[in-house]
Amino acid sequence: MDMSLNKEKIAVAMSGGVDSCVAALLAVKGGREALGVTMRVFPEAPLQDSADAAAAAKKLGFEHVTLDLCEDFSNIVMRYFAESYMAGETPNPCVFCNKAIKFGLLFDKAKQLGCTGIATGHYARINKSDSSGRILLERASYKEKDQSYVLWQLSQAQLGAAEFPLGTYSKAEVREIARENGFVSSYRPDSQDICFVPDGNYRGFIEKFTGKTFAPGDFVGTDGKLWGRHNGIIGYTVGQRKGLGISAPAPLFVIRKSVEENRVYLGSNDELFSKQVKAKDVNLIAVERLDSPLRVTAKTRYSQKETPATLIQTGETTALIEFDEAQRAATPGQSVVFYDGDTVVGGGIIC
Repeated sequence: MDMSLNKEKIAVAMSGGVDSCVAALLAVKGGREALGVTMRVFPEAPLQDSADAAAAAKKLGFEHVTLDLCEDFSNIVMRYFAESYMAGETPNPCVFCNKAIKFGLLFDKAKQLGCTGIATGHYARINKSDSSGRILLERASYKEKDQSYVLWQLSQAQLGAAEFPLGTYSKAEVREIARENGFVSSYRPDSQDICFVPDGNYRGFIEKFTGKTFAPGDFVGTDGKLWGRHNGIIGYTVGQRKGLGISAPAPLFVIRKSVEENRVYLGSNDELFSKQVKAKDVNLIAVERLDSPLRVTAKTRYSQKETPATLIQTGETTALIEFDEAQRAATPGQSVVFYDGDTVVGGGIIC
């Protein structure tokens, strides 16, 4: 279903990368009016990204602006990332950024410039339910690039304004379109890191951002045995084995963390498996609420394959997910996303 027919001037979120440039090309086919929008979210962000986006917009014949969102991004996304880690969680800032910044603040500013919709380079699809009238988020046609997992927090209003032109394309097809149209980004590799922590040193970022240091504490076995000292609780995540710096007769893994006790609890790999996952901050997309348990498939990590489960709504924004088979290392702070076929039923934050 073509959701673009009700759109007038469209904002195209452009990072300068291959996906957003091709999304821009596809979004303006047929002569639609567009505005290229690049958000600058931290002072160290490469200026080349904005220049590449501006060059692509010029090539496609529409205006481009760069919006300075550094202060907002710091106060909202970076702070969320740091506070979540300090609470003992392992957050996914991209999920939060999509709702709060890209489809939130960025689109709000684009609306002030006359835009009524926003297109991005995400690999996902949008449709509308004929029976309920709800706007549906669906997985991309090519599952290996599907990004619906990071979009589960979007509201009905946000989904109603969004377009994902790449939803039916493979990555190889997108790169070929970029080459055919002479985009400089056609050979640029995909980014794998959190944009504001490009070196992967989460601890260093959090200490610099908050101005705090994190005291050593005890490594304790789930049986109560003391295994040694850790170097600060924010340096560890559930399921971690490497980098613990302890010697044991059998492999030990991080089972859970206690901020109150400043302890990291260790145990065997078997102790990481559980059939039940509790979720908070639940956002349902396909339905308004669940009055009875629903059979779904679900996953607790972006790279996972969904597995069968039963979804039970336990409160206004809480849910219980009962998997048919035990899942490994469901990590507080990460997202659990539920599907009905290709349709995203919703998601929540593991707690």
